[in-house]
Formats: sequence, structure tokens, C-alpha cells
Amino acid sequence: MPDNPYLNHLEQIFRAGLLRADPYQMFIDHLTLEGDVLKVQFEDELRVFDLSRFRRIVILGAGKASARMAQAVEDVLGERISAGLIAVKYGYTADLRIVRQMEAGHPVPDENSLRAAREAAALAAGLDEATLVINLISGGGSALFEGLIEVPGDGGVALTLADLQQTTQVLLRCGAEIQEINCLRKHLSTVKGGQLVRLLYPATTLNFILSDVIGDRLDAIASGLTVPDSTTFADAQAVIERYAIADQLPATVGRAIALGVAGQIPETPKPGDPIFERSHNLLLGSLYNSLLAAGEAARALGYNTLVLTSQLTGEARELAKFLVGLARDTQKRQLAAPRPACLIAGGESTVTLRGSGRGGRNQEMALAFLCEMKTDPATLEGVYFLSAATDGSDGPTDAAGAFAALPLYQAALQQGLRPEDYLKNNDAYTFYQALGGLLKTGPTGTNVCDLQIVLIV
Repeated sequence: MPDNPYLNHLEQIFRAGLLRADPYQMFIDHLTLEGDVLKVQFEDELRVFDLSRFRRIVILGAGKASARMAQAVEDVLGERISAGLIAVKYGYTADLRIVRQMEAGHPVPDENSLRAAREAAALAAGLDEATLVINLISGGGSALFEGLIEVPGDGGVALTLADLQQTTQVLLRCGAEIQEINCLRKHLSTVKGGQLVRLLYPATTLNFILSDVIGDRLDAIASGLTVPDSTTFADAQAVIERYAIADQLPATVGRAIALGVAGQIPETPKPGDPIFERSHNLLLGSLYNSLLAAGEAARALGYNTLVLTSQLTGEARELAKFLVGLARDTQKRQLAAPRPACLIAGGESTVTLRGSGRGGRNQEMALAFLCEMKTDPATLEGVYFLSAATDGSDGPTDAAGAFAALPLYQAALQQGLRPEDYLKNNDAYTFYQALGGLLKTGPTGTNVCDLQIVLIV
């Protein structure tokens, strides 16, 4: 990758956003233990818990950030913790003393995803009113923590891990939004859509949630493990029909959803269910906080900065065209901000797979941005772009994201790399690996969606 100060600025701004989303620091800043009293202060909300009421404190968790969250809770509560188990993505562990970590598959679940839920259920079997369960939930929990429903029929036919894996892959390929994907997941699961609270009842649950979902809807983060579910089997069926994927799903999955619609499989717990009376959900942090921090870093570097949105959604390729348009207008007319300008957005795009290459939504967006330089490249002189995932893992790759800039485009042409050919095959990772334009952070310990940063100088 060309040595360029503006590409370095992009990474500095992104890493400032990462630092603000560090779940360990969030806990340390907002949790205090005074004698037997645990105080939780987030923004204007104060929750107070008298720990002397509980004989046991159990930690459970699922998500890419759950290890860092557990590390902070251990440092606050120490030996008061009786037992604990969290499910994390491979390589996302932390140095824990009490809470046991189980690494599992993401974005496609594996056998350890099922084991984690089974072992959590075994822990739950001995819980009562004198137990406090602290649940640590972040993005990725949908794949990392899973129990499968039983499908009524001759002798009862259980869903299999292979069924779940195939369903997950189909949903990821078809371009469905995360809320739609999770709607289907909830109705094939024994733990999602509030069913974890059902499993833990009558214990009191204190649920810390780190958002990786646009709009911070708690019922969508990690498929709403501790939140009442407003979706139904009929909604799940509608997702299948909307994307015309019925013939791509395992027959057992289609049967399960149909039986649920017919009322032969119990629905997920809904708002007003008494199991939620002892359940307390607290939003720990979100993409919005990271965007503010990134904006502060950009201003410190001398850029006139505009934070555009925390709710950027849609096809990665189309969003790239939108951001290119903003960049061109800002370069020519200083429309969004005077130069040097920094435009920051965040959200979660989607990719409809058309080829067989490797990559993720951020790499795809960066490559699509680069492809726009083919037409009138002079209008993107002085424009630099980065799209990256805050968890450090964009799709099934070891990169957080990728850069786009005219020097990179020119370097690609010199190497005989045609960006449009790689975009056509959804092969952004191979392209950027050859070019040297990937951003690799390693596991970050957090997960609050993606950041897109445009510099116009």
C-alpha cells in the first residue's frame, strides 16, 4: 500500500472510534461496588442492586465482546462470582480468572455453539430466587450461542447443526437484513427471542448489552436473548417468502416454521410475559459513541468534520456510490464541509453474493468505491476512504476492512489488477491482499457495527 499520511489519518480516526467502544472501559467507568451495593450508572439512568439479597451470582454471556465484558465484571465483583460461562468467537478470549470461556463458530454456528447453550442450561437448572445472573451480550451472540427446537412429527425430529448452518449461510447470501435473519433464527431456537430469560427464571437477571444493530434495538442484538420478542412464526415465514429461499432451506426448517404458524410449536415469549418482571436490560454502548469519538479525533487532526449518520444501511455497492457522490460534491463545491473535510458514517451494509470470492461487506464497499474512480478519476483526486468493522473481522476474513484512494487505484492498474473484475466475483479480499490495501487490527474485543470515513483534502 502506498505510504500516505491521509491513509494513516483514516486508521487513526477509526482506532479512536474503537477505543471509545472498549467494553472493559465502559464497565469500569459505569459500575461501582460499595459494600453490598452494586451501582450501574449509564447516562441519566441509575440502577442499584443490593447483592446481599442473593446467595449466588452467576455470569453468562455470548458475543464477540463478552470476554472483555467478563474481564471487567470479574475486576468489579471478584470472588462474589459463584460460576460463569461465556461463548466467544475463536481468538476473542481474554485473561479471565473465574468465568469459563468457550470458543465457538461465527458467523456460522458450530458444535461449540450448541455446547455453550447446553452447558448454560445445566447451570440454569439449579437457579432460584436467591440467584443473580449477569448476562453479557454483544454482537455475534446469535451464532455463538444456540439451542435447537424440536420439530413435532413422528417421534419428534430435532433440527440438526447442519440444518442451522445451511439456513445461516442461505440467509447471509440472500441479502436479508440482520433483523430479518434474527427473526428466523429466533423461531428455530430454544434460547433466542427472550427464551434465555425463560430458561433462567425465577432468578433475577441483569443484562448488559453492547449494540451492533442499527437503531440499537435490544430485541435484535444477538437475537434478543433476554428481550421479549415481538416477531412471530408468521413473520419468519414472510422472510422466507420475501427472499424466495424456501427451496434453499432444509426441509426440516420449512416444516418447523409452518408448524409454528399453525400453533403447533410454542411462540417465543412476548411483551408482558411475567418471566421478564425480574429481568433488567441495560444498553452498555453503541456505534453512536464510536462515531462521536472518531469525529473528535478527526477534528484534532485538523479536519472540518461532519458525522453523517449512525444508521447507514443497504447494499454495500450502492452505499459506496452514495459516498463517492458526497465526496465529489465536497471536493468541487465544499458542499458537506470546507476542505480539508472528514465525513463519518456508520451502520451495517449488506452484500448479495453473486460470485465465489472472499471478502466482507466493508471490503466490498471499499472496492466498489475504488471502482468509481474508473470514471473521471480527477474528480476524486485528494479523496481517501476507509470502511471497517469494529470487531476487527469483516466477513469470514482476518481483515477489518479496506481503503480506497486514487493512489491505490493507480497502483492496482500498474499491477494488472482490474477492480471491477474482483467486485463482480465478490472477491475484494483477494484484490486487496495483492494490493496491500487491507486494514488488519486483529480481534478488538468489541463489536458496534462498521465505520465509514471519507477524507477530502
